Amino acid sequence: MNTTLFTTPRDLLRYAVTRFNTAKLFFGHGSTEAYDEAAYLILHTLKLPLDLLDPFLDAKLLPEEVAAVLAVIDRRTNDRVPAAYITNEAFLGAYKFYVDERTIVPRSFIAELIPEYFAPWVNEPENVSNILELCTGSGCLAIMMADAFPDAAVDAVDISADALEVAKRNVATYELEDRLTLIQSDLYANVPNKKYDLIITNPPYVNSASMSKLPMEYRAEPELALDGGKDGMDLVRRIVAGAAERLTDDGLLIVEIGNEKAFAEAAFGELGLTWLTTSNGDDMVFLLTADQLKL
Repeated sequence: MNTTLFTTPRDLLRYAVTRFNTAKLFFGHGSTEAYDEAAYLILHTLKLPLDLLDPFLDAKLLPEEVAAVLAVIDRRTNDRVPAAYITNEAFLGAYKFYVDERTIVPRSFIAELIPEYFAPWVNEPENVSNILELCTGSGCLAIMMADAFPDAAVDAVDISADALEVAKRNVATYELEDRLTLIQSDLYANVPNKKYDLIITNPPYVNSASMSKLPMEYRAEPELALDGGKDGMDLVRRIVAGAAERLTDDGLLIVEIGNEKAFAEAAFGELGLTWLTTSNGDDMVFLLTADQLKL
């Protein structure tokens, strides 16, 4: 392509939006539409502040800068790689995390509930001493939990050694090595023999029918971190079954299940699931108390 056709970020922004929309890209890893993702990728590639597009729209770019942005636009469009894998960064709430193809791109409705300490269910956050996160992936939720509950020790578990390498990098960035322990484990198998005040998890929960229909951007992520079996509840069943013996008497289990509420109710409805309110409604995250799990 003749790079002289593009001289400013405005030129590149228009071109990227058209390319993304023409290719019918899927946006579900931080951006919700073509314009926002194009702006983000251009600003990141040019090493400009991510929240300051307007002052630079008509800046004259060097040929090598134009070529670098066009290469990113091509990769996003032709290979349908999630933007986070191109930039090696993802945002969740007020946090930024390193990410690559070894783990899924951080996204979770549980993240919305952490700043409020899962109110009204956790009345005294300062009394939370031990937290367990299962299926930690990049470590994002574990890091947010450690930050929100500064008096707690956090154990973060994943079966994938590759994912834990990514998590290790993020834990180091936030300087939480003294309070956040990463554990390679198939769910509870290698978890320390102690009681936890909170167990949280955003496990693989995509059902088999939905897995076959995932857009290419999601299929670029590790299948291990997405596939929840026929009804999406394979790992969730094991998590629920093992939680009671690992929770304190007033402990809580909090589980994210995405769009699988019907399957979750079919599997665990008799326990009396409490559905927590998130920005996407009341059907993404459920809560069970230690007492309910002991029934």
